[in-house]
Amino acid sequence: MSNLTLENAIVRLLKRRPFYGQFLLGLRREKGSAGYAVGVTIRDGVPILSVNPDSYDSELSEVQEGLLEHCVKHLVHLHMLRRKGRNHHDWDLACDLAINPTIAHLPADAVYPRKLALEEGRAAEEYYARLANPFDTGSMEGHGAGNAARDSEGKVEAGEEEPRQQTVDDHTIWDDADSTPLRLAEEVVRGMVRDAFLKADGEVPADIREIVEGMLRPSPIPWRQVLRQFVAAAGRTGRTTTWLKEHRRFAHITPGIRKKRRLNLLVGIDVSDSTNIAELRETFARELIRISRGREAQITVLYANSRIQRIESFGRMSGVAEIYHGGGFTDLRPVFDHARTMHPLPAAVIYLTDGIGPVPEKMDFPTLWVLTREGEKPAPWGVEMRLEV
Repeated sequence: MSNLTLENAIVRLLKRRPFYGQFLLGLRREKGSAGYAVGVTIRDGVPILSVNPDSYDSELSEVQEGLLEHCVKHLVHLHMLRRKGRNHHDWDLACDLAINPTIAHLPADAVYPRKLALEEGRAAEEYYARLANPFDTGSMEGHGAGNAARDSEGKVEAGEEEPRQQTVDDHTIWDDADSTPLRLAEEVVRGMVRDAFLKADGEVPADIREIVEGMLRPSPIPWRQVLRQFVAAAGRTGRTTTWLKEHRRFAHITPGIRKKRRLNLLVGIDVSDSTNIAELRETFARELIRISRGREAQITVLYANSRIQRIESFGRMSGVAEIYHGGGFTDLRPVFDHARTMHPLPAAVIYLTDGIGPVPEKMDFPTLWVLTREGEKPAPWGVEMRLEV
């Protein structure tokens, strides 16, 4: 998606508030279809920025920047991942109440705690507790038809109809976040925060400094868990239609949807000296074999430096070479070039590397960078994971 107005807004943020600008560069962009100017979510492990060009272009330049800052804060706080089991309307509103007071310029209809006689500076969960209406008879998606008012402490009382408030960005796409395990989403955002922090020379806005510093600490999540959850999320992207299963909404007039059973993964292994370590390769290979045996998976392994040196393929009953001597300089692009020629296309790319080498400008496939201890994430896109052995 090309949008000059969006590009200009990000450039302004890069100059004025570099952390936000750098963070936004790591999001995959797509054209939004809803009436909202912007929206943000995580879909199958990939962070997505949705932009409706017509709606976005109509906003003042400072509001355009404010909306982008709004999206970054939703993602850093993982608001869309914390919505499960809650009334969607109330949780969505609570998340906006938590972050809007910290943003200088937003659309005129943005909701603020003072509009609902609530205090500023509360967490989304606290606002949700105040908004949750015990008389609400609606579904999880809607707000319901309750008839209530708030007392002096902001609590809901029966008797009067509560005025309906709306979010400033598209929260309907938050449903897509259900495809990503929370722990994997944490690692996705952690990697983006780390990358933005470094590229912004450590300059972080005061209102998010505490959460950023928490994400900069070593990850408490074992690398094996990250790898397994990434593969599980990639498996959800493969779907096919079938007349053997009834469609949920359109019954007999539309074929149903079922997940493809076979999962195709492409694994790139950098054959430079930094990854040519027996214990490192063997540990990585054993985990890949364990994953392939646990489900119907076909894994293609490419050994590459400046070009692809060797190609192997294995499934549930075969193995993978732990050591391959390559040498030479590293170019990370050939693996992704090969991915585009595969039939069927891989559900995801997993790359074991030190990260030193040129990469594609954009991400065509969900990507997991499995980095060595001293490795560097080579691109703003993709999920970062450190292989500790």
